[in-house]
Amino acid sequence: MNIYPVILAGGSGTRLWPLSREAMPKQLLPLRSQHSMLQETLLRLADWPELMPPLLTCGNEHRFMVAEQLRGISIAPLAILLEPESKNTAPTVAVAAHFLLQHDKDAVMLVLPADHVIGDAQAFHAAVSCAAQAVEKGALATFGIVPGAAETGYGYIRRAKSAFNGIDGCYAVEKFVEKPDKATAEKFLADPAYSWNSGMFLFQPARYLEELREYRPAIAASCKQAFEASYHDLDFCRLDEAAFAGCPAESIDYAVMEQTRHAVVVPAAIGWSDIGSWSALWEVLEGDADGNVLRGDVYTDGVRDSLIRAESRFVAVIGMQDTVVVETKDAVLVVHKDQVQGVKKIVEALKKDSRTEHMNHIRVYRPWGCYEGIDGGDRFQVKRITVNPGGKLSLQMHHHRAEHWVVVSGTARIVCGEEEKFLTENESTYIPIGVRHRLENPGKLPLHLIEVQSGSYLGEDDIVRFEDIYKRC
Repeated sequence: MNIYPVILAGGSGTRLWPLSREAMPKQLLPLRSQHSMLQETLLRLADWPELMPPLLTCGNEHRFMVAEQLRGISIAPLAILLEPESKNTAPTVAVAAHFLLQHDKDAVMLVLPADHVIGDAQAFHAAVSCAAQAVEKGALATFGIVPGAAETGYGYIRRAKSAFNGIDGCYAVEKFVEKPDKATAEKFLADPAYSWNSGMFLFQPARYLEELREYRPAIAASCKQAFEASYHDLDFCRLDEAAFAGCPAESIDYAVMEQTRHAVVVPAAIGWSDIGSWSALWEVLEGDADGNVLRGDVYTDGVRDSLIRAESRFVAVIGMQDTVVVETKDAVLVVHKDQVQGVKKIVEALKKDSRTEHMNHIRVYRPWGCYEGIDGGDRFQVKRITVNPGGKLSLQMHHHRAEHWVVVSGTARIVCGEEEKFLTENESTYIPIGVRHRLENPGKLPLHLIEVQSGSYLGEDDIVRFEDIYKRC
């Protein structure tokens, strides 16, 4: 049995706004340590030598950040599958199953979200080993979490009374239960037959596809077509856009696990959390003597049991309890821990008002580095640009703006029209409207420069690309 971790790295994590945004969702953020949630998930698996290389899935817009985060921890994936659009987990797992079947007929897939916390890796390892025994018999296994509270934010799984096929610790699933009200959750907590639904799975790819064809034939057909017409793009495997666009969107729970007669559950106490809210993050982080979790430049007085996170400036909080305060360069959230589920309403309001604070941070990442808006007004905009060593922007031009570049540190190779030149610290150049140009860092240190844009329109869509090593043309 060859177990391949399948890491689901899609999703937007709106309940952790303003830190998590569409362009930088929570799985790519360092919420608990210097590593992102995705990196923590991969490093946790790296301690299991019997596991095969991981297969990752993510959205097209996050592909370069996912690849860079893997390189940052020296993990080489089996592949990175790109979803043309979000279709929930049932289709994502289906295309991953097709990939693994093509790669290894003896593959077993361990499906894991990229943004979960597992505090006890050894206990999780034992749970996977237990589930593997049932998977060998054709079962589709999920992992239940032994409840620690009457939680109304999770779905539940009720298990059968006796062990499945004599496998100690593994049970047939009697039923899946939707998120309950408080009174029902209290009853579930008192009944050892109930577990939280973790959204983690173990099964053979062929068995999953077999069940998907029986219960959701439209999803199965679309995913098969999308994978068979997939193609490689740099380090990524792209699914066929048209076939995947026609695929119904549905979770693996609804599409397969709640339908199949072959579902089993392994209840486990593994220190699990899906970090589904700011209060959930507070619970898994170590606080100070007053129960406060503080990050960044923070001052407190008379504050208890709170999470305060400052990303860019000094934040002072006085006389508060059970409060979440999160500061970023363009937004501040203040909310009682009991009300953190309402954060998603803020995101909905931002979308309705056609604002951008739910989409991007002030700092925007690109495959060559990043840029950050530092000032702007009528007909001008100022950015701080960082180009990584070896990074190269596309050969491009703008119809509506000119640009001035001033090198702060590092070396820049610049193409402007027919001219090519090198600039170093304190040197500058001018890029007229309508002229083809390119910026490159040929050095071994990051290139930092200030860009001043001026013109009648300064939107990011005023870019005409002619060449691009990242294939964004």
